[in-house]
Amino acid sequence: MADHQRFELFADLLVRRFPEKKRVYDVAGGMGKLNVALRSRGRECLSFDRRRKHLDVPFAEREFTLDEPCAADLVVGMHADGATRIIVEYAAQHRVPFAVVPCCSDNSMPYKPWMRHLDELARGLGLHTEEVLLPMRGRARTLLGWP
Repeated sequence: MADHQRFELFADLLVRRFPEKKRVYDVAGGMGKLNVALRSRGRECLSFDRRRKHLDVPFAEREFTLDEPCAADLVVGMHADGATRIIVEYAAQHRVPFAVVPCCSDNSMPYKPWMRHLDELARGLGLHTEEVLLPMRGRARTLLGWP
């Protein structure tokens, strides 16, 4: 079961680790709860998700792709499911940092190999990486990457 504080904890980590990054893309952002948490911490945030029902935050009702023009200086995903790999590839393509908290893979790969795959993918695309554990229940391993 996921921790109800996960969005607040992730937002705190993002602000602490990337203090100069003010424009954030929240990929597969669900209802926009991470968007709310980031905006309350002084960040501009645009959430991407196909869902129609969401909070009153800047929201793009569409799937996030590698073709999305980049107006962000940080790309993130909290339990972004099938969009996690896209976040890493997009960050590398646009030379911006990323942070993901994967909950599952987009290809049925078990969790630990999926985390290794994401780390290897990021490094193979020329990004530096670090893993951080959020203090929460559920999937809490966070992969950070930067050019």
